[in-house]
Amino acid sequence: MAATTDAQIERVRELVASIPAGRVATYGDIADAAGLSSPRTVGWIMRTDSADLPWHRVLPASGKPAAHLARRQLARLALEGTPIRGDRVDLAAARHRF
Repeated sequence: MAATTDAQIERVRELVASIPAGRVATYGDIADAAGLSSPRTVGWIMRTDSADLPWHRVLPASGKPAAHLARRQLARLALEGTPIRGDRVDLAAARHRF
């Protein structure tokens, strides 16, 4: 796998920052918009360089947050008015299109 460039990292950061309150995007959505080959690259970027971003607006394709983040992430999304059904975000209603 090729090394992730600074330009790719900045593009992912720009895309995440552009997701409006009440909306979400999946790792795959962001990878597609950034021209990356894998959503895992977005996950790596988010783990290493997202403290100042609305990280809670980025989800797996299932709409269900990772178990260790679920309570905090869903609470933040609910405060923004994001449609949630049970333990996952309603992606059909909340998905942001880049």
